[in-house]
Amino acid sequence: MPSELAPLAWLIGRWEGAGVVGYPTIESHNFGQELEVSHDGRPFLRWESRTWLLDEAGNKVRPGATELGFWRPLPDGEVEFLLTHPTGIVEMYFGSTSPAKIEVRTDSVVRSPHAKEYTAAHRLYGLVNSNLMWVMDMAAVGQPLTSHLSAELKRVG
Repeated sequence: MPSELAPLAWLIGRWEGAGVVGYPTIESHNFGQELEVSHDGRPFLRWESRTWLLDEAGNKVRPGATELGFWRPLPDGEVEFLLTHPTGIVEMYFGSTSPAKIEVRTDSVVRSPHAKEYTAAHRLYGLVNSNLMWVMDMAAVGQPLTSHLSAELKRVG
């Protein structure tokens, strides 16, 4: 593994778990998530996340968000996180790493003419008691930066 990946190495692996999605414009729901973070020997990580809404019993109801992207570690504990979504949105995050913690904010958001209005986000990832905990705040559809997602994932496999 390239030495540049050391601050992000704790992300590598397959993760599964559940969380809560909500926003002032939608009803809150539980969701399930599968996440795979990998590398091919070059100094970046590949990110693939799939989610689905869950019913009250924890059964899958329908697919949710899908993300494909890359983490790019930079000198001095800085990091870029590039994400694409099948809904016509591309995000570039910039932020910092510290031991078992990553905090990033959107540097830019690009939307297709048919994508929903979405202007900014803030994400925080951390390794807590061997689990991946994360939260996301979002500014979209006329709302200011507001809590949107949170989840706890366990390493599997």
